[in-house]
Amino acid sequence: MQTIKTIDLKKVIIITGASSGIGAFTAKLLARQGHQLVINYSNNDQAALKVLEDILEFGGLATLYKADISQAEEVIKLFDHAISTYGKADVLINNAGILRMSKIEQLSNQDIDQLIDINIKGSLYTMREAAKRLEHGGKIINLSSSVVALNPENYGVYTASKAAIESLTIILAKELRGKNITVNAIAPGPTATKLFLEGKSEELIQKLSMASPLERLGTVEDIANVIDFAVNEQSNWINAQVLRVNGGII
Repeated sequence: MQTIKTIDLKKVIIITGASSGIGAFTAKLLARQGHQLVINYSNNDQAALKVLEDILEFGGLATLYKADISQAEEVIKLFDHAISTYGKADVLINNAGILRMSKIEQLSNQDIDQLIDINIKGSLYTMREAAKRLEHGGKIINLSSSVVALNPENYGVYTASKAAIESLTIILAKELRGKNITVNAIAPGPTATKLFLEGKSEELIQKLSMASPLERLGTVEDIANVIDFAVNEQSNWINAQVLRVNGGII
């Protein structure tokens, strides 16, 4: 006869790029459930502070940590902060990323370097540190994108960077055999965030809104709810997977 175990759902969660958009909304959602958050950001002090204030206002537990995840030594310090503050780290949510839209022939060296540094190297540095330092039973959740399946024009390097994340997700999950740490990726479709909307015409936004059979853009809440599922115990048997959250666009 099976017994039902009582599980302490409170986790220490590091979430990168959490000063705005999907990251900010997810941080607030998880804090409301009693998880303890380390809110990482790189530039926008005011926006990050607002996320922290919102969490503290409803009684949540969170700290801010400013770090450029494209710098390996800053990633180490980010994990040091989480563990010195809360005594452990249970979950990494790799949310930080940048988007540059351009035809490949028109990409500048700077655009290429920034996309690779933040989207690939930054995520790889945090995954590497999480593999070493997360608690037994931990979770690594990487943010990919449904552009990997769509392969749209003008998204060349961004798509390549997210394809790399999906491959790294599956490989790391296999390499962590025996540690009871799951590694999964969540791949949103078109979602109404500042990152997505910036630089797009109303015509293009409308076209993308209608591409899904549900005929709308995703919301930060749509994506955060799936991240929430991936954090909690109900997802324990899901490993080395890419969860496409896009309303059926592909």
